[in-house]
Amino acid sequence: MGTTTPLGHFIDNRAVPGASGRTGPVFDPATGARTREVALASAAEVDVAVAAAREAFRTSWGTASLARRTALLFRYRALLDERRDELARLITAEHGKVHGDALGEVARGLEIVEVACGIAEKLKGQLSTGVSGGVDVASIRQPLGVMAGITPFNFPAMVPLWMFPLAVACGNTFVLKPSEKDPSAGLRLAELAAEAGFPPGVLNVVNGDREAVDRLLAHPDVAGVSFVGSTPVAAAVHRAATEHGKRVQALGGAKNHMVVLPDADLDVAADGAVGAAYGSAGERCMAVSVVVAVGEATADGLVARIAERARALRIGPGDDPASEMGPLITAAHRDAVAAYVAGAGGQGAEVVVDGRGLTVPGHEEGFFLGVSLLDRVTPGMDAYRDEIFGPVLCVVRVATYDEAMALVNASRWGNGAAVFTRDGGAARRFQLEVAAGMVGVNVPIPVPVGHHSFGGWKDSLFGDHHVYGDDGVRFCTRGKVVTTRWPDPADRGVDLGFPQHT
Repeated sequence: MGTTTPLGHFIDNRAVPGASGRTGPVFDPATGARTREVALASAAEVDVAVAAAREAFRTSWGTASLARRTALLFRYRALLDERRDELARLITAEHGKVHGDALGEVARGLEIVEVACGIAEKLKGQLSTGVSGGVDVASIRQPLGVMAGITPFNFPAMVPLWMFPLAVACGNTFVLKPSEKDPSAGLRLAELAAEAGFPPGVLNVVNGDREAVDRLLAHPDVAGVSFVGSTPVAAAVHRAATEHGKRVQALGGAKNHMVVLPDADLDVAADGAVGAAYGSAGERCMAVSVVVAVGEATADGLVARIAERARALRIGPGDDPASEMGPLITAAHRDAVAAYVAGAGGQGAEVVVDGRGLTVPGHEEGFFLGVSLLDRVTPGMDAYRDEIFGPVLCVVRVATYDEAMALVNASRWGNGAAVFTRDGGAARRFQLEVAAGMVGVNVPIPVPVGHHSFGGWKDSLFGDHHVYGDDGVRFCTRGKVVTTRWPDPADRGVDLGFPQHT
C-alpha cells in the first residue's frame, strides 16, 4: 500500500481526519494494488459538515451579492482550467480511465462552472407594474439553503461539477458525498474552491458509504439532494428524501439504444458505436449498449465493421498514452460484466468478439476486461434486460423502423437514444417519437452542453428536474411572488371585499 494515512473529509475549508474508525479501500484499477484507505463518515460527522454549511448559509453566503458570488466563480473557473491535467491524473489513478478521457471529463464539468459564472442572467426575475391600482407584482428566485450531492464512481469530477457550482452560484451551501471508490478528485475540487476564496462552509466534502448517505437524506437541515447512480438506488434515494420533505433529483441507470437505418453511412455508424460503447470501458450512463440494426444487410455490414474496430482497440493502463481503453473500477465489477458475456452464448446470442481472458503485460493483476460484441441478441436475454455498465455491445436485428421504435420505447429506461440515417424526415420522426430524455441524430452520445439540461425519462430519472442548465437553476432555487402597493396618502379606508384586478 502506498499512503497509509486515510483520506479524510473537507469541512469549513480545511482537511478533517475521519473519526468513525471505519475505512474503505481505494485501488489502482490498472495494477489491482490497494493504494490507500478512505475514511467512512459516521452520521455524527455528516452532522458536522451540514452544520458548517448551515452556518455559512446563515452568516455569509445566503445573503452574499451576485457580484461576489460571480467573482469567486470566475476565480474558481480559472483554477480548474490551470489544474486540468492534475485533476485528470487523479481520476486516472483511482478510476482507471485513460488520461484523454479524464481530461474530457474535466472539460465537460468546467462547462457547468462557466454557466454558473453567468448566474446573474439566470436569476433575473420578472416585474409587472400597475396590475391593479397602485399594485406591482414581482417574481423572484431564492436559494434553498443547504444542499447535498451524492455522486458515482464513473465521473468523480464531472458529476460533482454538474451539481455544486450552480447550487452555490444560486446562494446555497453544499455537502458533497463522492464515491468512496475514487474520492480524491472530489476532495481536490473542494480544496480549489477554498483556494479561489469561497468562505468556509460553502463547499464541504464528506467521504462515506450508506451511513453517510442515509444521514444526508434524513437530516432536517438539508433542503435538496442531487443523486446520480443505479436505478434501484436512485429510486430508494428519491423515496427516502421525499419522505423527509426534501427536494430531490435522482438520476438512475440506462440501456441506451442506437438505431441504424438502411441508408446510414455504416462506417460513420460503426465509428460512433465503438466509441460510445467502449469509451471509459463502458462505465457511462450515456454509453450505447444496444445497436438496433434495421434490415439484415444493415446488420451484417455493421457487425463486421464494429468487430474489426473492436479487435483493434488498444487496452492498457490509463496513464499509457497508447491506451485507448483502461480497466474497470473493481475486480468484482469486472467479473460481473464478464459473466454476462459468458451467459450470452447459452441464451442464443452470437459472441462475435469475446473480451474475456484479456491479460495486459506488466499489469496482470489489473481489473482489465476486453471489449465484447454480441450479435443476434433478443429482448429476453440477460445481456439485453440488465444494465451491464461495461464494455459489452449488443446488436439486435429488426426488419423495420416501426419495429425498432417499438423495441426502444418498450425499454424501462429512457436516458438517451440515437439514430443514424441520411434521411431528414426519418430523423425528425425519431426525435419526436422516441421515449428518451436525450436524443442524438448521427450523434451516439447526446450529452447536452451546459446551457441545456441533462436527464432521462422513465426509470432513468426520479424527480421533476433535470441536472444543470435552466432545470438546474430551478432545482436550486424557490420561486417567490411579491405583490406590493404603495398607496397614495390620501387613500384611506377599509375594504373587506376580495381583491379584484380592476
